[in-house]
Amino acid sequence: MKDAIPEKGTVLVTGGASGIGLSVVDAALAENWGVVAIDLPGEPLDRLAARLDNTRARAVALDVADEGRVVETVAQLEDELGPITGLVNSAGIARDVAVMQTDPGLFRRILDVNVVGSFLMAREAARVMRGRGGAIVNVASVSGIKGNEGRVAYGASKGAVITMSRVMAVELAPLGIRVNVIAPGPIETPMVREVHTPEVRETWMSTVPMRRYGAPEDIAQVALFLLDASRSGYVTGQTLAVDGGFTIAGIMSGTAAEANAAV
Repeated sequence: MKDAIPEKGTVLVTGGASGIGLSVVDAALAENWGVVAIDLPGEPLDRLAARLDNTRARAVALDVADEGRVVETVAQLEDELGPITGLVNSAGIARDVAVMQTDPGLFRRILDVNVVGSFLMAREAARVMRGRGGAIVNVASVSGIKGNEGRVAYGASKGAVITMSRVMAVELAPLGIRVNVIAPGPIETPMVREVHTPEVRETWMSTVPMRRYGAPEDIAQVALFLLDASRSGYVTGQTLAVDGGFTIAGIMSGTAAEANAAV
């Protein structure tokens, strides 16, 4: 039996217990969505579950790469909380490893979570959305656009998410389902803090025109824009880089910035 249906329907957020996903959960609740935060079992998900009211929002433990569990869980959530009208695929794993040191097991695991997991969640969300419409937002990365070293597996996975999303956008548009991608640059999340050494951070800072890392909230606000048909109803198949200008930057010596500041 469904509780009172939230004003905007229900959005599923994978990777919802930390980082970008957690910011999407909080921002969606603030905009009167029903929210299901999906993540692996563990302390972060337990902490989140303890502060959700379990009527308009709940936390669900799920490995997004487990097809059987994904199929079962999405159908159950639609039955209990529907209508599901949005999905944000934020679950992902990353490792900085050089090409010659990347083993196939690691490569496959990254693809399994980042690509197959996003595909399974999107497919099952589309299954329950068809007939009434909805929006899917897949979180990729600028590493799926640019050839960032150390990212042979991660970059391949995020590039695949971008192409997969374009195909989904074309196929699902007749069903009233929009599919878009956010490609974050360097964002201050637990995963980034784990893999970005001081040297890596210095490199990023030197290649981002805005000279800073973004916040998870920066991504969350773009996700809400893409979820909301009243604001982005004619937008589908697009990849929006939220990266402080990283993907459009060329040579940056700093001399032009100094000259502009002096005028």
